[in-house]
Amino acid sequence: FEAVHGTAPDIAGKGIANPTAVMLAGCQLLDHMGDKPRADRIRAAIEGTLKEGKTVTGDVGGSANTEQYTDAVIARLKS
Repeated sequence: FEAVHGTAPDIAGKGIANPTAVMLAGCQLLDHMGDKPRADRIRAAIEGTLKEGKTVTGDVGGSANTEQYTDAVIARLKS
């Protein structure tokens, strides 16, 4: 269970990476472990954040950094 893209050493430590692939890999792990409800909640939070488009990373047209995007996904999980 891992993101299939490379390690992107050119942007490492800059806070500009989009962590969605890693989050979705975690969802696959939860599915595999039989915790589909939790995986579905995380996927819904990711989808909602991306659809809203307010706090997304540059690769999908936004200006948020990695931490801001992750915080937006977490906020949806808490609501």
